Amino acid sequence: MTGPNRTDPPVATDDDAAELIAQLKELAGADPADVRQVVAEVLAALDRAAGGALREHLPEAIRADAGLDTTARARR
Repeated sequence: MTGPNRTDPPVATDDDAAELIAQLKELAGADPADVRQVVAEVLAALDRAAGGALREHLPEAIRADAGLDTTARARR
């Protein structure tokens, strides 16, 4: 191969975060409840892909909104 060997994942920047936020808002529309639902679904999918490890790094309120709160699941 002639190109550089890229084994490190790209580093996210503030611009990347702002772009993601803008895309989520556009996707979900202007309704804050829709945005919240989309974010909850994205977090739940990321948590599943990470084998449940993401939830450990999220604040309790966000875990509850995304349905990732293990105490709430145990009560169901």
